[in-house]
Amino acid sequence: MIWAAVLTAALGCYLLKLAGLSVPSSVLARPAVSRVADLLPVALLAALIAVQVLGEDQRLVLDARAAGLGAAVVALLLRAPFLVVVVAAALTAALLRLL
Repeated sequence: MIWAAVLTAALGCYLLKLAGLSVPSSVLARPAVSRVADLLPVALLAALIAVQVLGEDQRLVLDARAAGLGAAVVALLLRAPFLVVVVAAALTAALLRLL
């Protein structure tokens, strides 16, 4: 049963990718489509981050993960390298959980 679900999901993903490749270039050249295509990944990633940082068992929580995200935002605003951003976020969350 699980393999059937995995294969069905894989087939669905393949067909979705194939549908994206079959869109005519004239449609993709439209400014509105181009703008949506540029902004959609950012919105999806922001939603994933919000769910992972602020959600737990179908409720909102504010814990060390949010502080880690805040540290990452500060590091990004200071234009720190990506590795520094990740370490700052992980270290902040770890230290707050240690308390």
